[in-house]
Amino acid sequence: MQHVVAGAAVLAGALALAPGAWAPPPAQGTLVPGVSLGGIELGMTRDEVRAAWGGRFGVCRNCRRPTWFFNYRPYEPQGAGVAFRRGEVVHVFTLWSPPGWQATDGLTLGADEIDVGAGLVLAGDRACDGYTAKRAVTGETETVFYVHEGRLWGFGLVRPGANPCL
Repeated sequence: MQHVVAGAAVLAGALALAPGAWAPPPAQGTLVPGVSLGGIELGMTRDEVRAAWGGRFGVCRNCRRPTWFFNYRPYEPQGAGVAFRRGEVVHVFTLWSPPGWQATDGLTLGADEIDVGAGLVLAGDRACDGYTAKRAVTGETETVFYVHEGRLWGFGLVRPGANPCL
């Protein structure tokens, strides 16, 4: 858990939300492996993300790519985020294991690591700061399962070969 707390401090610094700019992501988002997370697909435009999740979001000031955070409470890191490249979504992910999110096969955040990726071909793990990103390539999308201390901590989607770490 110390890694998560340390990672939270880093993430909290990265969030650097604009004053009053926040909005929650869907209360119960769904991961459709290889397709979408909470209704967001890779390649969507900024306008399409606004239409799906609203226009109130925090902007990361220290991220490599333009990144928006949709948090359940202002200035607190639980929720979801979207990173862009050339105005299109290249990474969508949950933040801090938001309750109510699940995959189409019923896998929920908090599940045991052994249940992660059932029915998918896992392409390998990537060590991130305090957690592991388990990757499954499904077409032109990599479905990512973020695991911490043997539990599913979050979901994500990236292009194959892209860095899935947050």
